Amino acid sequence: MHTSGVHQSLERLTKVLEDLKLPFVVSDALAVNHYGHLRATTDVDLLMTRDDLSIFKDQHIGRGWLKKFEGSKGFRDTVTNIPIVVLIVGDYPGDGKPKDIAFPHPADVAEFDKSGVPYIRLSSLIELKLASAMTAPDRPRDYDDVIQLIRKNDLPCAYGDALNPYVHEAWHRMWAASRHSDEY
Repeated sequence: MHTSGVHQSLERLTKVLEDLKLPFVVSDALAVNHYGHLRATTDVDLLMTRDDLSIFKDQHIGRGWLKKFEGSKGFRDTVTNIPIVVLIVGDYPGDGKPKDIAFPHPADVAEFDKSGVPYIRLSSLIELKLASAMTAPDRPRDYDDVIQLIRKNDLPCAYGDALNPYVHEAWHRMWAASRHSDEY
């Protein structure tokens, strides 16, 4: 329905970032929802450059947006009280340690919905989810998100051939898992 506080924050934030001409894409749970797997979320996750995040904070913290703490990448919408999580281009998913997959630049992975909101491309979302789950055992939901995205988008096993080789083995495991029925 897109009327929740999360969606209201996304709408407000999209307008501000577009006015500032700062590139970004919506990632994580809202992107998973965009691609058909509806699951609850209590925050907005964006992918931005560190410099663009600084520009946003310099101009808008204290004007409807509140920083979480000094040095935090995230902030909070003071209207809806929704946290905003910012993933930084060049940082690494999961454990944060260097690996073959890093957060890409928004301009390279943006796909726009009918209202013009930029979402991370499905293949990039899947790569990041897999890399995250592979290196952070406390993030099994990322594996489940991939399984559900495979199901909801009817992705063939060959879809994984175009993904970064770093995640090929995990892709094939999740694709096989997606073939199991949820029915008992």
